[in-house]
Amino acid sequence: MPVLTLRDRQPGDLPVLWRWLHGEPSPAWQQWDAPYFHAARPPSTTTLEDFMARVQAQEPSSDRRIIALDGQCIGQVTRNEEAPTGGGWWELGILIYDPQHWGGGLGTKALRQWTAATFAETDAHVITLTTWSGNGRMIRAAERVGYRECARIPEARLWQGRRWDSVKLACLRRMASDS
Repeated sequence: MPVLTLRDRQPGDLPVLWRWLHGEPSPAWQQWDAPYFHAARPPSTTTLEDFMARVQAQEPSSDRRIIALDGQCIGQVTRNEEAPTGGGWWELGILIYDPQHWGGGLGTKALRQWTAATFAETDAHVITLTTWSGNGRMIRAAERVGYRECARIPEARLWQGRRWDSVKLACLRRMASDS
């Protein structure tokens, strides 16, 4: 059985990250991860060399990890503290790039691990994630982990000629410890 882990970025991950973030002209993941933002951006012209130089110059961050399947990079998780700092509210993000890894529960496993790590490593009282009503897989994964819908902004996003809701889901520390 394949092993899914969250780990710090390694040099060997950079070509994979570049491919999915800059090398593919219209990767499938962009159709699900806030596609209304990606559609407004011009195609990337960042070369692998420029990407590697920029990323290697950045300090490692405990708020960003690689999703690794049997050690191989398949995506990333991120988190940021909502203002004001120290308030205990953190927002998470999760992204699995290659569609061959979708639909088998890997996103749910990664979200479960990232949620647990965020509660263990931060002062988080509440963790949220935001998606859109067209991304049913993300909503179901979050609900499986223990997140509950806490906000829905009707028809807030325009995508492919249709209006979609913005959906925010939340998990409280005490809810996570109950499960």
